[in-house]
Formats: sequence, structure tokens, C-alpha cells
Amino acid sequence: MQQTHEAVALWTDAGVPVRLVWEGRRFRVTDSPTSLGDSVETWWHPALTHPLDPGIGWRFQASDDSGETHMFEVRYDDRRGGWALLRVYD
Repeated sequence: MQQTHEAVALWTDAGVPVRLVWEGRRFRVTDSPTSLGDSVETWWHPALTHPLDPGIGWRFQASDDSGETHMFEVRYDDRRGGWALLRVYD
């Protein structure tokens, strides 16, 4: 697993990832993306005194034109105004 916070280009269809450009290569999503932290139930606990901002994030498998495949985790970065790649799994 590679951890990073680099900016990536992400295309969505109805809000769901369909394509990603990472390290100059285009990857197409090849499975059903899993939403990360999109509902309060996934992170809320009554002991929290200051709610966290879970943000918008996705985990999905994607392949490039040569067949190279990875699992990606991305999250929208409000400070940058774009998507950040958090983790890449081989």
C-alpha cells in the first residue's frame, strides 16, 4: 500500500467515479465504487463533542489501457478545490 496526498483528476457520472488520471495515465473504474464517510452513521459516536467533517471520498478498483490494475482511495480536498489520492493498493 502506498500512501499519498497528491492531487489527481477524477471524472464522475452522477457523482460516482468513472475515470482517474494518476501519474500521467488514465485509469477506468472497473468495479462498483464504495463511498467513504458519506453518511453520519459511518463516523458518528455520541461521545464526540465536535463533529468531524467526513468529506466526500471513494474506494474503487481501476485499470489503465495496458491492464495495470490498482485499488484507489480518493477524497475531495476543499483546500485545493479538487481530488486527492490517499492510498493506492497493488
